[in-house]
Amino acid sequence: MAELTTLARPYAKAAFEYAQAHQQLASWSAMLGLAAAVSQDATLQSVFKAPRLTSTDKATTFVEVCGDKFDAQVRNFIHVVAENDRLALLPEIFALFELYKAEQEKSIDVDVTSAFALSDEQQDKLAKVLSARLGREVRLHAAEDAALIGGVVIRAGDLVIDGSVRGKIAKLAEALKS
Repeated sequence: MAELTTLARPYAKAAFEYAQAHQQLASWSAMLGLAAAVSQDATLQSVFKAPRLTSTDKATTFVEVCGDKFDAQVRNFIHVVAENDRLALLPEIFALFELYKAEQEKSIDVDVTSAFALSDEQQDKLAKVLSARLGREVRLHAAEDAALIGGVVIRAGDLVIDGSVRGKIAKLAEALKS
């Protein structure tokens, strides 16, 4: 995983810097998201691995599959990525681009998993508290998992706050074992 990130970072950074300089972060985000999704198709994966095809053939095929969804700059970007045999890295490039974009916009995606459904009021209150704590605009994504028994688990980047009953029982069991 770390190796993929290392390989994808220069492409993501270049795409981000270009998009930011031309005030096109949203459109580049959408186009790279499409590229990442399309690149995971099994048929295209076999095209990426075909030894008989040149990098230009691979890039042209990829751009043709996406049709007119890409502007000229993204088509050029896809060709550069293909020249370096990195088309399989498009999902990782997109993920890094989104991280750079969120950092620049001072926003963060937060996943909240709770034992029971959270009301809109509870989600708003939680988003405000997390926004104050993290110093960023919070985009909350709520999910349910009855296995938590009660409470919530909050994931924001590499920060994890486990306030679930299941987590507390696991900590108690671990303390009793030691």
